[in-house]
Amino acid sequence: MDVFERSVEILRGIGPGRAKILAKELNLITFRDFLFFFPYRYVDRSKFHLINNLDETNIDVQIKGKFLNTKIIQQKKGKRLSGIFTDGISTIELIWFRGFKWIKENIDLNSKYVVYGKVNWFDNRPTIAHPELTKINNYNIKGISGIYPIYSSTEKTLKYGISQKVIRAAMNNLIDILKDELTESLSNKILSELKLTSLKKSFYNIHFPKNDAELTKARFRLKFEELFFIQLQLLKRYSDNKAKIKGYEFPEVGDFFNTYYKNHLPFKLTNDQKKVIKEIRKDLGTGSQMNRLLQGDVGSGKTIVALLSMLIALDNQFQACFMAPTEILAFQHHNNLKSMLNDMPIRVEILTGSTKSSIRKEIHEKLLNGDINIIVGTHSLIEDKVLFKNLGIVIIDEQHRFGVAQRAKLWYKNKFPPHILVMTATPIPRTLAMSIYGDLDFSIIKELPPGRKQIKTYLMGENNRLRLFKFIREQIKIGKQVFIVYPLIEESKKMDYKDLMDGYESICREFPLPRYKVSIMHGKMKTEAKDYEMKRFLQGKSQIMVSTTVIEVGVNIPNANVMIIESSERFGLSQLHQLRGRVGRGGDQSFCILMKGKKISKDAELRLQTMVRTSDGFEIAEVDLKLRGPGDIAGTQQSGIIRLKIADLVKDQKILQLARSYANILIKNDPNLDLEENKNIRSELNKITSNKKIWNLIS
Repeated sequence: MDVFERSVEILRGIGPGRAKILAKELNLITFRDFLFFFPYRYVDRSKFHLINNLDETNIDVQIKGKFLNTKIIQQKKGKRLSGIFTDGISTIELIWFRGFKWIKENIDLNSKYVVYGKVNWFDNRPTIAHPELTKINNYNIKGISGIYPIYSSTEKTLKYGISQKVIRAAMNNLIDILKDELTESLSNKILSELKLTSLKKSFYNIHFPKNDAELTKARFRLKFEELFFIQLQLLKRYSDNKAKIKGYEFPEVGDFFNTYYKNHLPFKLTNDQKKVIKEIRKDLGTGSQMNRLLQGDVGSGKTIVALLSMLIALDNQFQACFMAPTEILAFQHHNNLKSMLNDMPIRVEILTGSTKSSIRKEIHEKLLNGDINIIVGTHSLIEDKVLFKNLGIVIIDEQHRFGVAQRAKLWYKNKFPPHILVMTATPIPRTLAMSIYGDLDFSIIKELPPGRKQIKTYLMGENNRLRLFKFIREQIKIGKQVFIVYPLIEESKKMDYKDLMDGYESICREFPLPRYKVSIMHGKMKTEAKDYEMKRFLQGKSQIMVSTTVIEVGVNIPNANVMIIESSERFGLSQLHQLRGRVGRGGDQSFCILMKGKKISKDAELRLQTMVRTSDGFEIAEVDLKLRGPGDIAGTQQSGIIRLKIADLVKDQKILQLARSYANILIKNDPNLDLEENKNIRSELNKITSNKKIWNLIS
């Protein structure tokens, strides 16, 4: 058995009971899990404090001295153990609320102790609850010097006696067991060029650093290692795909593309759009499968790029597939494509979960015999029953909404995998994109189409409500429509639903029939009801749409020029940016009004001020990454959610770029890692790819 897969229960001080708690609370099951359970901070325990010098700026303190007495005190609820401890000058009360019988029995009033813990103040007197006690003669625990690691814990781990002291003792035991197993994973060339410490030494010094310099070296080595192997996997996959995965070659740019481009293009393409189309045309002519990510901010014109790419497939006698995450968005894309291709002999159909059985059967037949050129749809397109005559290209919109397994099913609809263009209107920071989509080619559209005006964004409190109502009336008077969006947060659906309904009733009172008509849309409604309300709003039969975030992605109503977001502090930056993008689709001035509560957090204030300050999606994404971290931004179903153990994509951008550059050089010079000098890297990569749990990086 692999020693790294052994259970933590055999480590010093753990045992079966504590092992169960560690597994449940901290997901620490094996030696490998425990080894990668890095401290989240360190304290310098070479320093000692005097009790009479303590003040409220002290957090963790260490005091040398002895106990004067201990006694169990009855409280209103239960008991506590109180110990009066002196450093020879002053005294401090030490308190235990659990496990105190054993503690009282084992405290030796004649021995000297080191007390370590967090200072609390009550009636201007310091106390320490549940301090760590070490007898002076046992103070120099093997392998621990003045800098002590502090590990994450939970209420339950503490309840079961899994203290910092217990974790440190178990970690020291583990590193002793693994001392001969921590073999080198990088090449001598990388080690010498970057002057990296050995893997064994790095693990030792990350847990038990002798000094700050050794800790810094250990951190750098382990962060580089973590990021290097992520980049190596992505770049190797990219290299292998280019070399091994054959794709359909589209040599022709023929009548469909040229006719549409010359005669039917609804607007002049931006330079960014032209550049992306050239990149795609080049990909489609190579004979290798295209795997390209198209990032474009809200309203930047990704759909026209997708259409022109599909027309190249049609020119080469292939079919195209356009997959969207929701029915509303699928129907919108279907209507847009049909409208844009109205004067051309191209058949566009739609397939979703609500498609009637008789129509579904007909679509299946026509896809198989090639009568349908472009099929738009939702997850229904990946069902086994959906077969194509010759599927050549797949467009996936808002691709982070689809899991890897779902997307992969589209690969097997043909002899060779179709070309893939995945699109997102959620701008992704460069460092995150590099780590999640490093195996894809990138295209970015930043320019907005001509005629689009900047959306004006304002932040308002409840005291501005009457001004807001006046503004809504003015906009409706000139023929415009208004979105009013309420938050929907999973943990509090009842409250959110109540907020939405209260808001809807309030708006209906303020904007009564027959002069005003108000639509409502939320997740509890049936699809037919949602479609009815959306059509009513789209056709201008209602002037106000009160909604939850179901309208967030892709809904296109050019006449709607006001987006009001209620309780905006409860939304993430990315979601706020997406919602703002629902307006500004026409040529008129549009507005986004962020309504906020009285008391909001600093992070929420930063999010809202960022929205007011800029409409640059990429700048917003960078702020979002700093606030939320990579996992949330990528989306829970995305194929490369980063769960880093030690590196930080925000703080460690330079290390990431260094790691990618080394991985890039390695793959260029030795794509299959055959050279003897790279045997350590090859061995480690094989371990990672055969057992993803090793670094737990790519889900």
